[in-house]
Amino acid sequence: MALRKIREIGDPILNKTCKEVKEVTDRTRDLIDDMFDTMYEAQGVGLAAPQVGILKRIVVIDCGDDPLLLINPEVLETSGEQTGQEGCLSVPGKAGIVTRPNYAKVKAYNEDMEEFIVEGEELLARALLHEIDHLDGHLYVEKVEGELMNVVPDDEDEMEEEE
Repeated sequence: MALRKIREIGDPILNKTCKEVKEVTDRTRDLIDDMFDTMYEAQGVGLAAPQVGILKRIVVIDCGDDPLLLINPEVLETSGEQTGQEGCLSVPGKAGIVTRPNYAKVKAYNEDMEEFIVEGEELLARALLHEIDHLDGHLYVEKVEGELMNVVPDDEDEMEEEE
């Protein structure tokens, strides 16, 4: 298990469409482990394979309940609407207001290539749709209403308070 370099906005790989995963190999399993490690280290909620330079349809998400691995995810249904602040590990130090569906139903495969359905509302719906956008070469900044805002990481807030 290793940390991978997170690609940042401007890197052309982030605008490419990812290829479907046909089989899960040992290299794929290593990639998945690395993606979880990289996401947790960067204190993210989700990470898509192109964000670490791999053009495969793989996403990892952890909104605080159960960590999710989605291989070849496909949005089946969305409904409702939510507007809120969104950020991205590939757009460090920035956030923006984005409107997305409040509910998402997604079909995907696990690491044994068994199909499953995941349904989410609010943060999970936002994370599912945000990460699946990455697989099609789209960043949330394309959907931002108004300007991007600067965000200060939590640990920097604490440092300022101590001074």
